[in-house]
Amino acid sequence: MAAISNDWLEPLSGEFKKPYYKKLYETVMQEYQTRKIYPAPDDIFNAFSFTPLSKVKVVILGQDPYHEPGQAHGLCFSVKPRVPIPPSLVNIYRELKDDCGCYIPDNGYLKKWADQGVLLLNTVLTVRAHAAHSHKDIGWEEFTNAAIRVLNEQDRPMVFLLWGRPAQMKKAMLTNPRHRIIESPHPSPFAAQRGFFGSRPFSRANKYLTEQGLTPIDWQIENLGERE
Repeated sequence: MAAISNDWLEPLSGEFKKPYYKKLYETVMQEYQTRKIYPAPDDIFNAFSFTPLSKVKVVILGQDPYHEPGQAHGLCFSVKPRVPIPPSLVNIYRELKDDCGCYIPDNGYLKKWADQGVLLLNTVLTVRAHAAHSHKDIGWEEFTNAAIRVLNEQDRPMVFLLWGRPAQMKKAMLTNPRHRIIESPHPSPFAAQRGFFGSRPFSRANKYLTEQGLTPIDWQIENLGERE
């Protein structure tokens, strides 16, 4: 497993010393040695690596990584370049087009968002191949809850996009009055029609950032075309 080495390390360092994390680490290492696990070990903490704590403006909470080959790389909802765009992200792009006028790109690689301060955090950071939620309740939730508590303590404006019930269950942890919470149904094909479409989360997030004197997020993911 890759290590966290930026400004997330200090506030999370206490977690690495707790009994639950020792057990989690041992479980995950055993899983990687005996099964096919996603994402690659070096990608597990990419959400933290790509978006330093001091840069976080927007938080999007996912559940667990994609579980098919080549998809997961440590950012929720994102897939690697030249990997087919998953259904939930198709719906995110559809809402983004209706909300902000962004064209729908040819890829699902969301690192541009992460680089601008959008923390794309799954609440569970690993998964067995072809088995959604297979690493639920092995300890990741305790670790990512600690990260959410760290975010809640940051005394600066921040937006949390809570899509679907699992993400919205974290709302009780978000008590900082400087933070804006925007809720809607999940963008999955099963739920998007129940209120994700038309919820305008991207423009609403940018409106709040702008009101707070912060640079808004450029949500447009550019086409990769045929580049290899």
